[in-house]
Amino acid sequence: MMQSDNLHRYGTISRVLHWLMALGFGFMLFISLSLTFAGEAEWTNGFRNYHKIMGYFLMILVIVRVLWALFNSGKRPSAHSTAAHLGHLALYAVMIAVPLVGLLRQYGAARGALTIGDITLLPAAPERVDWLVKLGSQWHNLLAWTLFALATGHIVMVIVHRIKGDDVLPRMLGNKARH
Repeated sequence: MMQSDNLHRYGTISRVLHWLMALGFGFMLFISLSLTFAGEAEWTNGFRNYHKIMGYFLMILVIVRVLWALFNSGKRPSAHSTAAHLGHLALYAVMIAVPLVGLLRQYGAARGALTIGDITLLPAAPERVDWLVKLGSQWHNLLAWTLFALATGHIVMVIVHRIKGDDVLPRMLGNKARH
C-alpha cells in the first residue's frame, strides 16, 4: 500500500528513492575502493563503465528526489536540529554535484558516447573540452569522498539518535514513528 509523506514518517516514494540511492552509492563506493586498492586488476575490468552508467542513473534519481522533496516540503518529518537540516542540505548538494561533475568530465573528454547497449545516455562531444575535463578531474573524486564522509556521518547520527532514545530510523523504514 502506497503511503504518503507525513509529519511522522516518510512515504513509500521517499523511502524507495532514499534506499535506491543508498544502494547505488554503496555500489559506487565498492567500485571506487576496488579501483583505488586493486587498480587495473583483471577482476576490475569494466568497473569504470559500470561506474559511469550508475553515476548517470544516480544523477537522474537525485533530480527526481530533489523535486519530490520540494513537492512534499511541509508534509514530511522535520529535521531535529539546525545541524541535521544543514547536514541534509549538504548531502543533497553533494549528491547533485558528484554525478554532474563526473558527467561533465565524461562529455568533455570526448571519448565517445556513454551507452547501455544501443541506448545513448550521454552523447559524445565533437571534440575535447579541456575545461570540463579539468573541472571533473579536480572535483569529482574530492566531492565523492566528501559524499561518503557525509553519508557516514548521516548513519552515525541515526545511531546516536537511537542511543539517546529518539529512534529516527523507523521514519525511513516505514514503521510508525513514535510521537
